[in-house]
Amino acid sequence: MSTVTPPASAAGRPASLGERLRNMDRSYWVWILAIVVLLVLVVNPLVRLLLVSFQDSEGAFTLANYASAYGRSRHIDALLNSLVLGVSAASLCLVFGVPMAWALSRTDMPWKGLIWISILGTFIIPPYLGAVGWILLAGPNAGWLNRAFVALTGADSGPFNIYSMSGLVLVIACYSFPYVFVFTKSALDLVSSEMEDAANILGAGNLRTTLSITLPLALPAIIGAFILVFLEAIALFGSPALLALPGRFHVVTTQLWQFFEFPPRVGVASAYAMPLLGITVLLFWLQRRIISRKGYVSLTGKGGERRPVALGRWRWPMLAFCLAVCTLSFFMPMVVIVQAATAKAWGRGFSLDNFTLDNLYFTIFENNLTRDATLNTFTYAGSASIIAIVLSLCIAYAVNRNLVGKRLGNTLSFLTMAPFVIPGIVLAIGFYAAYANPPFALYGTAWILILAFATRFLPIAYTNSSAAIRSINPELEDAVRILGGSRFTAIWRVVIPLLKRSLAGAFILVFIPATRELSAAIFLYSIDTQVLSVLLFDKSDEGNFEMLASIGLILVVITVALILIGFRLMGRDFMLRRTSA
Repeated sequence: MSTVTPPASAAGRPASLGERLRNMDRSYWVWILAIVVLLVLVVNPLVRLLLVSFQDSEGAFTLANYASAYGRSRHIDALLNSLVLGVSAASLCLVFGVPMAWALSRTDMPWKGLIWISILGTFIIPPYLGAVGWILLAGPNAGWLNRAFVALTGADSGPFNIYSMSGLVLVIACYSFPYVFVFTKSALDLVSSEMEDAANILGAGNLRTTLSITLPLALPAIIGAFILVFLEAIALFGSPALLALPGRFHVVTTQLWQFFEFPPRVGVASAYAMPLLGITVLLFWLQRRIISRKGYVSLTGKGGERRPVALGRWRWPMLAFCLAVCTLSFFMPMVVIVQAATAKAWGRGFSLDNFTLDNLYFTIFENNLTRDATLNTFTYAGSASIIAIVLSLCIAYAVNRNLVGKRLGNTLSFLTMAPFVIPGIVLAIGFYAAYANPPFALYGTAWILILAFATRFLPIAYTNSSAAIRSINPELEDAVRILGGSRFTAIWRVVIPLLKRSLAGAFILVFIPATRELSAAIFLYSIDTQVLSVLLFDKSDEGNFEMLASIGLILVVITVALILIGFRLMGRDFMLRRTSA
């Protein structure tokens, strides 16, 4: 759609700036305001993060922050530990996710519905709550698996210790492999069986065909998933804080948290966060280079039939593998969390004498701290969702309707999607550096959390808003304007009504992760702005697993209710489509 050109003055001379501003379509002020807000939310925190890393307490230039950040061997060890964690967790996710994606997409394996439900259940569980479940399962002394081993073998102690690097790798892989699964399955669903048939005609068996034909066509998706899981692993705070700190080792995120102990050393934390940001940018650049140098075309002009590969007797071992992964990630952790939430003492075992609903009743109705944290959680998440959707809708409309020009539109799209590749913990430090001190002085208020949550999940809102706007033919808006209506009238009377379902679904997609966000909240909350994710983390320090499990179970139940609403609005796979987007 062409933009509105301000007329020249009556004398034929070029219009002055004042005349151009008076004649400008009033809707342009909305796009200008949206651009300013986008700069405040995304650009300013990152610029401040970089600047603060080179400033001392007086604001003078210094390299002392970098010397403090990397001058101790334990800080270097934490960085190396994060790299080991990222590579190990991402590799294990490939072992879990790729075979499961192939089994559900390309084979006749039975019970696929159960596996789908289990994977969705894994999405629902916050990673730090899954870590709590594994503490109950594999704690060195009281964990259920260790107690069962001792009871069966008579040994003095069990073999499992979740407070270790291998334990942390397992837990993170259990709650990150669905990314690999969804990315890989989405790619495999596009591959026609004709290519596999050609390989079989030439004498290749099912295994060789899969390894040489099918999976290579999904390689871009697998590489993308590996990079995403790697970045997720090195940027997570909750699981490492619950497992690495008791295990007496650090990763980057837990070390950054220690820099914020009173008094907070923001400059040192900013300097220490730079490699995390640099690794993120480097890996996404590398992914683009790898994919751009090869062709992975699996769609042609021909219609392609997809037939499941007959596994024969191998159907049941494949199913057993999928069930084993789902048991590790979903069934076992949820069973022990439910048991702990409904137990008088979680370590006493499953019995009617130990069963109680008092923990849940106290958590919901009598615990003021939990009630306040719940109210804060949903208030902040709701406010952040509204801000993210309104901002992303404005930017998506301006970009897709070419109101700001192609070059500026591409820049705005990049800035709106940038938080996707910025670790939450880095973004939180940037917000602290930018808005904790005057003139903003937002630290300790709800606004710093709301704005951080809105920025963190802005890419989800933008992806959904942009797709929804592209689905609306601009001729509908042109008709309104031809009849004398303004652009605002066209948007309000035509665009918004057509987007109601999409916007409601986008709200849920932003709201759910915002209620579970810990990486940003742990750095920006105060006593008066505590949210459920931080409260869960604090309860783990106290060792109150009954109360902790109750809070987590309530959070899961509310999340399930929201997802059921999402099913009605956007279809049964909307949570999985969000991941692949």
